Amino acid sequence: MTPPPDRRAVLSGGAGLLGVLLVRPAAARAPREATAAAIRRFAGEAAVRPGRVALDMPPLVENGNSVPLAITVESPMTEADHVRRIAVFNDKNPQPNVVTLHLGPRAGRAAVATRIRLSDSQTVTAVAEMSDGSYWSATADAIVTLAACVEG
Repeated sequence: MTPPPDRRAVLSGGAGLLGVLLVRPAAARAPREATAAAIRRFAGEAAVRPGRVALDMPPLVENGNSVPLAITVESPMTEADHVRRIAVFNDKNPQPNVVTLHLGPRAGRAAVATRIRLSDSQTVTAVAEMSDGSYWSATADAIVTLAACVEG
């Protein structure tokens, strides 16, 4: 008969399991093929660089049916330098393109706030097209405890 595991073995095994569940490998952080294709359709052959876009979303979401999302883009919003479009993409929803917003210099500020649905824990990406043809992006990870968008 084997003796029961001691307290130290149970705690170290539990900590290891928790680490495996919470830490995603680097491959999981890369956009899925469908998301990358949707971003490519939005930006064409132009390079999408990180920066100038701020994506504010809670890292832990209790309910995926209504996730607050705020996007701001560094831009003076003048006729010569403004944001044309902002698109939001996700990795695990049935549709990778969440929303595309069209702006112009008369918008005054390149800032939007809305709520989106997330089917599972995933990475959300915002890409902004500037008037000079450059593309800028930001990403945010969200852990969703109660999923939305479940197809069945």
